[in-house]
Amino acid sequence: MEKDLVEYIVKTLVDDPAQVQLSVVEGEKSTILELRVAENDIGKVIGKHGRIAKAIRTVLQAATAKTGKHTVLEILD
Repeated sequence: MEKDLVEYIVKTLVDDPAQVQLSVVEGEKSTILELRVAENDIGKVIGKHGRIAKAIRTVLQAATAKTGKHTVLEILD
């Protein structure tokens, strides 16, 4: 569920949605979502001073609050 949510949000932000890659690394107490986008779209996902990335992470935390698992979004270049 959280993967689909982040993927939907990111694909609406970027110019090249076909380049969006999101992989999930499951741990015991946490889940890591690794996000890769096209090089020219990285700024659109991070935003000025990281505001967009922070907003995506906040929505992700709210969506996964009931599960009790910590979910982390890593934006890779």
